[in-house]
Amino acid sequence: MKNVHVSLLAWFEKQGRHELPWRKTNDVYHIFLSEVMLQQTQANRVAEHYYPHFLQKYPTLQDLANATLDEVLSDWSGLGYYSRARNLHKALQLCINSGLPTSMSELQKLPGVGRYTASAVCSFALNQSVAVVDTNISRVLKRYFALMDEKLVLHKAEEFLNTKEPTKHNLALMDLGSLVCTPKNLTCKLCPLSLTCKGKNEPEIFTLTKKTQYENLELYLGVCLVDKKLALVKSSDKLYKDLYVLPPVEPIEEDFIASFKHSYTKYRITVSLYKTQTTPQEARYFSYEELLQAPISSMTKKALQLLDK
Repeated sequence: MKNVHVSLLAWFEKQGRHELPWRKTNDVYHIFLSEVMLQQTQANRVAEHYYPHFLQKYPTLQDLANATLDEVLSDWSGLGYYSRARNLHKALQLCINSGLPTSMSELQKLPGVGRYTASAVCSFALNQSVAVVDTNISRVLKRYFALMDEKLVLHKAEEFLNTKEPTKHNLALMDLGSLVCTPKNLTCKLCPLSLTCKGKNEPEIFTLTKKTQYENLELYLGVCLVDKKLALVKSSDKLYKDLYVLPPVEPIEEDFIASFKHSYTKYRITVSLYKTQTTPQEARYFSYEELLQAPISSMTKKALQLLDK
């Protein structure tokens, strides 16, 4: 096991993604913020805009906790999975006086924090000897140990953990899964674990995944302008809760403006825009300048871009 650990860390030293900004700090708040953002989102999208923007605007835990939910959702706009932003805001409000917890058990009591996020914070920020298992690491371990049972992955991760260098070990496995032991087109000849990998001859059979079943939706949305201000309503549905969206309308053929496609989680949405003079009583009217700062969804942004044309 020692030789394998040495090979893995040697590879990581040369090939790891050391340039990622959250890897240049051990600030618990910074790490926590990055891990929430990285849930179901590619690292480059987070690194290029959202992570630096949030740290510039909310440099401390207290700054983000004291912001309004509308502000946070506005800054999160385009990153998707908005429940993450709501849970992040709520979690930091709970920690505004005491700071973030420093144990797995206490971290998992916070809204939206599961085992993975808690373990990542404990490992990457606090260098605790805990096994981290994300999608990439799980794939590496399944192939390396030839595991067919998902329930065994965490046990193997804990057994395989390099307790002398737990943080580097977890990051190395993560990068290995992202750069070498990928879902498809993997490059085993570049892998530092290839000599002792039990599943290298048939790696695909240990990481078979179910094909996502997408649900088709059709939305008919109204475009109402009054004194150059656009009517939006705050959404209460699960897709865009607490975000401002165009109000739903009954489609009338002669009022049709345009349509576009949009994807969100498991949904494939066809959005059709129609001119309207009637809006819900709770509608709020936004000027162009106000729209730039409003908490609106990526779908609403697409609609606005289409209207601009």
